[in-house]
Amino acid sequence: MTPPTNRSDRAGALRKARARATATADDPSWPLHLAEDLHGIRADWKTSAEVCADAAWAARSAGRSVLGLLSPEDVLATNRDPITTRTLAHLYLSALRFDFRCPTLQRLVEQLAQTARQPLDCYTRALYAFALLGQSRPEGLAVMDEVLSEAEEHPKTLHVLLHGLWLGQNLDQGAERLLALSSRPALAADSDPIVLFRVAGALRRLGRYDEGLGAIDRAIDCLPPGDVSVHADLVRERSLICAARDLQQYLSTIRTSSGVPS
Repeated sequence: MTPPTNRSDRAGALRKARARATATADDPSWPLHLAEDLHGIRADWKTSAEVCADAAWAARSAGRSVLGLLSPEDVLATNRDPITTRTLAHLYLSALRFDFRCPTLQRLVEQLAQTARQPLDCYTRALYAFALLGQSRPEGLAVMDEVLSEAEEHPKTLHVLLHGLWLGQNLDQGAERLLALSSRPALAADSDPIVLFRVAGALRRLGRYDEGLGAIDRAIDCLPPGDVSVHADLVRERSLICAARDLQQYLSTIRTSSGVPS
């Protein structure tokens, strides 16, 4: 297949690839078709990350997870061209991320690094950082910093790192690092409900409950009308913030009434 030669043709081919990948979850061969499409336009790692993350999420939401269509052997195969290999890795690793399968994701990337014919791309390394951060492993912070030095303002990559910081509840300075990362321009923290959701969780961990409530209320308000995919998670976070705030107030009252300094 001859790749598109101008920007307009390439953008059109990319739209078709994205639409086909997110609309054909019932076709078990769609991951391979997507790999062919991305190979045809000579997609770079950023384009691959953007399309594959969305496609893996759409398939999961439709009850057709990529994990049921591909295997670790598909990801680790060494007989494919680099773009196809990267596409299948992005799809499968993204699906592991969405299922919070951090140890499995970590092991698979480590195996991939051993068999890959070239250095792992930035997004794959971001997914590796997510796997480590999600397990509250401190080395994940070092991997995250390495990724940030290369990722620039690539939104999908930053979201993966933010997700890892949110999931890793026992990371040293994890909440503070999350808040710092959320302030980067590419994450649009004032209008992105997912970023606001993660910020609210970090503020709860820091005991800044009123700020957390403000963030989660903005997150709920920013959701598209009728969007139920993450609404329950946002409402649950709001309940957690309220419960933590009420407990703090109750304990403070008990200490005061018993003469114990706060």
